[in-house]
Amino acid sequence: MPKYRYKAITSSGKKSIGILEANTMQRAREALNEKGLWVTDILDTNETTLYKDISFGGPRVKMDQFNVFCRQLATLYQAGISLVEAVQILSEQTDSKTLSKLLAAIAEEMRGGKQFSESVSAYPTVFSPIFVSMVQAGEVAGNLDTMLHRLAVFFEKERNTREKVKSAMVYPTVMLVMMVLVVIFMMLFVIPQYVTSFAGMGIELPMPTRIVMSVSEFMQNFWYIVIATMFVPSLLWKFFRRTASGRQKLDYLLLKIPVFGTLWHKQAIARFSRTFSSLIAAAIPIMQGLSIVSNVVGNEAMGKVISDTREKVLSGETMSETIKQSKLFPPMVVQMMAIGERSGSTEDMLDKVADFYESDVDQMADRLKSLLEPLMIVLLTGVVGVIVMAVMMPTFKMMQSYL
Repeated sequence: MPKYRYKAITSSGKKSIGILEANTMQRAREALNEKGLWVTDILDTNETTLYKDISFGGPRVKMDQFNVFCRQLATLYQAGISLVEAVQILSEQTDSKTLSKLLAAIAEEMRGGKQFSESVSAYPTVFSPIFVSMVQAGEVAGNLDTMLHRLAVFFEKERNTREKVKSAMVYPTVMLVMMVLVVIFMMLFVIPQYVTSFAGMGIELPMPTRIVMSVSEFMQNFWYIVIATMFVPSLLWKFFRRTASGRQKLDYLLLKIPVFGTLWHKQAIARFSRTFSSLIAAAIPIMQGLSIVSNVVGNEAMGKVISDTREKVLSGETMSETIKQSKLFPPMVVQMMAIGERSGSTEDMLDKVADFYESDVDQMADRLKSLLEPLMIVLLTGVVGVIVMAVMMPTFKMMQSYL
């Protein structure tokens, strides 16, 4: 009997991982649902050759390529082409070899009688729980064309928001790396040349010059400490993120970082609103929707708030009352959700919130780029200028002594 490796969420919102024996994947899902588990990932351990061969930890597909696939699949299906034929066509024309192999395997499984949602759920690193859940809902309700269109729009908006945030981060990151490399180069190769010259001058060196020379000497003698120090932040980051509480604390601190924290916060709210709205539109139960959103919102602190919201909603509270207590959701989001709950239009209200914050993220990212470019140039120039001035001060002092 086949064995299925699964990841699921219990009725209390906790994650559950294990292996289950069943005749089919659908029967495995049903058995887990009967136990009160909401399945997020499930994989047939007897059919993992493709899964393992493509890359370690499962196949990976670039977001751009996946977005193109979603849009083309929705277009082909709405044009009247059968789903299995559409998947086969896209497997032959996609630029991604990984996605091509996956789609060919999925099309073959569908010809054998498997549902599309059942086939794609075997590859959780490519097809997210949101994709699987909405496809499954479309299959049950008979409106798969609408669900595929919603998924295409959802992933396109998600990509646009993510790319905006990335573009705002790239320039300062590159400039900081350049600044560090320039300083290291000057300290290891430029300053030592001047030290030899200053030694024969016989003059008292200014304090800034002595500091720069001391730093240069330290970096030459203890270069291994400097290199190790550069990796310490990354190691500490990984260490604290090993536990759920550590990830929640770090992600909470990230939201409090000036400027960039605000940008990441708005991005997380936009993702929460757009994802939850899409799941509600797919007629996925609120409790299951909250479980999915808590895992994909992109911030563990906000994910914990959403998980807690799920528990409190089960006990009779409203979502708006619960998220208001967390202080991580702005008053506007709370008010819009409250209006949606009272009027039965939560989906529409969340769509409006998502539109607002996605637009806000776009504008903020553009402003950041225009402001950070000159600021980073000034910072780089200032750091290098201070070092150069410290080095040149003894020369100026010697010239004054001859006048």
